Amino acid sequence: MARAVYVHVPFCLHHCGYCDFALVANRDHLIPQYLQALDNELQAHRRTVADLVEVDTVFIGGGTPTHLSPEMLQMLFSLIFKHFRPTTGAEISVEANPDGLDDTRLGVLRDNGVNRLSLGVQSFDDTVLRTLERTHTSIQAMETVGRCQGWIPNVSLDLIFGVPGQSLLSWQQTLAAAIALPVRHISTYGLTFEKDTPFFRREQHGQLKRAPDELERQMYLDTIARVTGAGFRHYEVSNFARPGSQCRHNMVYWQADEYYAFGPGAASYLNGVRRTNARSVVRWLQCWQRGESAVEDCEELSNEEKAREAIMLAFRMREGLNLRAFQERFHVSFAEIAGPVLQQHLDRGFLQRQSDFVALTHEGLLIADTIIADFL
Repeated sequence: MARAVYVHVPFCLHHCGYCDFALVANRDHLIPQYLQALDNELQAHRRTVADLVEVDTVFIGGGTPTHLSPEMLQMLFSLIFKHFRPTTGAEISVEANPDGLDDTRLGVLRDNGVNRLSLGVQSFDDTVLRTLERTHTSIQAMETVGRCQGWIPNVSLDLIFGVPGQSLLSWQQTLAAAIALPVRHISTYGLTFEKDTPFFRREQHGQLKRAPDELERQMYLDTIARVTGAGFRHYEVSNFARPGSQCRHNMVYWQADEYYAFGPGAASYLNGVRRTNARSVVRWLQCWQRGESAVEDCEELSNEEKAREAIMLAFRMREGLNLRAFQERFHVSFAEIAGPVLQQHLDRGFLQRQSDFVALTHEGLLIADTIIADFL
C-alpha cells in the first residue's frame, strides 16, 4: 500500500514566465472553492478505503501553498489529516516562497507537524531574480531562512542555473551564499524553456537567449564540486543533502514506489495504475464541484513498463540501480530488459557497474536525461 501523499495547491502571487506548473495567479477568490473541491476529492478517495490511511511522508506543493492565508492554511491541513494520518516521525514538507512566509504562517505550519520547508529561492543575485520574474529579493531570501530556524529549522533551497544573462561568477556566488546558510538540503536545476510558457515564446522571438551548453555544463560541475565540498551528499542528479536530510518523499518517486496525489495536475500511482488530474485549475474545480472525478488520463502499467520506469528513476539516484533487487521485484533481469543499451553506455563510460549496482559515472551525469531516455 502507498505510504506517501502529495497535495497540489495551485495558487501564486505571480506566475513566473518560466513556470509550466498547474497554477493560477491573482485568483485568490478561488481559494475557498479549491478547498471545497479538494475536500470532495479526498472524500471520494476515502470511500475506497476502510479507514484513515497512515503515511510516512506528506508533501504539499504548488504553486505556493503558503500563499494561502493562515486560516485557509489551517483548513487545508484539517482536510488532509481528516483522511491521512502521518506516522510517528513522518516527513511533512511544504513548499514556500521567501516573501509572504511570516511568523503567523510558520506557526500554523509547525503546529500541524510540518518539519521540512522547501524554499523557492532560485538565486541570490537580484538581477537574476528579476530575469526570472521572482517577487522576492536576495536579502529577503536570506532573512527568511534565518526566520525559519526558530520555527522549522529543516530548510531546503531550490536554485536555478543557466538563466539568460547569468554569469558563472553569479552562479558561484549564489552557491556560496546557499552553502553559508543553515540549510540541510539544496536542489539545483538547469533552466528549461517549456513550450507554451512566456519564456519559450520570448526565446522564439529572440527576446531571451539560452545559456550556452558549455556554460551550463561548467555551472553544473561547479555545483557538484562546491556543494559536496561543503559537506552535502550528492544523492540524486539535482539534489544534495546533509547526512540524513534527503527528501524522503521524493525518494518514494525515485524508488518507483506508490503514492497518493490530489489537486489540479496531480498524478497518483496506485496498484500499478497512474492517474493524472486535469491540469486546468478551473476544469479540476468544476469537476469536483459537481462531484465528478477530474482524472483526465489513466494508464495501467505492464510489468515491463514498471520495470523500465524503475530503471529510469533509479539512474537519477547516485547509488544507481540495484540489479539483484530489481530482478527480485520484477521477476526479470536487467539484461533481458535493456542489455544492449546497458553495454553501450558501459563501453562509452557513461555508466559503471560495481558489485550489484549500475550507476551513472561523472561524465554520465552531464547527459543524464539522454542516457535515461535510452532505457524507456
